[in-house]
Amino acid sequence: MTALPEPRRAVLYRMVMDKHVCPYGLKARHLLRREGYAVEDHWLRTRAETDAFKAEYGVKTTPQTFIGGARIGGYDDLRRHFGKTVPDPEATTYKPVVALFAITALMALGVSHAVYGTPFTLRAGEWFIGFSMAVLALLKLQNVDGFATMFLNYDLLAKRWVPYSHIYPFAEGVAGVLMIAGALTWLSVPIALFIGTIGAVSVFKAVYVDKRELKCACVGGASNVPLGFVSLTENLMMVAMAAWMGLAAPGVVGSPHATPQPMIGASAAHIPSTEA
Repeated sequence: MTALPEPRRAVLYRMVMDKHVCPYGLKARHLLRREGYAVEDHWLRTRAETDAFKAEYGVKTTPQTFIGGARIGGYDDLRRHFGKTVPDPEATTYKPVVALFAITALMALGVSHAVYGTPFTLRAGEWFIGFSMAVLALLKLQNVDGFATMFLNYDLLAKRWVPYSHIYPFAEGVAGVLMIAGALTWLSVPIALFIGTIGAVSVFKAVYVDKRELKCACVGGASNVPLGFVSLTENLMMVAMAAWMGLAAPGVVGSPHATPQPMIGASAAHIPSTEA
């Protein structure tokens, strides 16, 4: 009978204390097991024990992994050892805005289905923009001062009047919520037109005229989203929504607040009745 091969072995030292379990130690153990290693898991249970381990091996951090008697290093070093990518915290990425718009689109489709029996309505498109504005405002409001600092790099009005950089996220949030509700159009439309137009012009000038490489403040002051097409799209969406609602209010186009007609067939049982 053929004997099973001995599993590859790794030795892991990680902090496991009463009030703290190192998350990178858990990730390192999971990665090792996923790569087929049997893990000899050593817990560093006290600060003194951890400091003694660091001094013995001349390292500054834990966890530390050893394979075949050789020290591999911490969690990032372990990922590199297995040929996996290690994210660069300073690298620019569109992932935050892609995730945000995907979620707000699904929210809009979900609400449309709940109200009208089909996700595909004109109102769903309006909700998508309103939800996006509200969530973008929420992200900015987590750290208004951080957002303002980044915003001052490119917004034309904020450069002339600094308080506008602090007002912007509140204005965007108010306009977004009012657009979701379809209420106070006389207030939401001017706000969205104003901040959207200034934002679009500012982004276009900074990116396409001045050719500056900046980070976008659209998802808050700590993001690594590059300023460019996404920021321009965000502002143009606000302008388009405001223009649509502004035209709908006097009846130039169909009112977005009347019972919308689904873009595809929907069950009549799902359409709210207007009869008493």
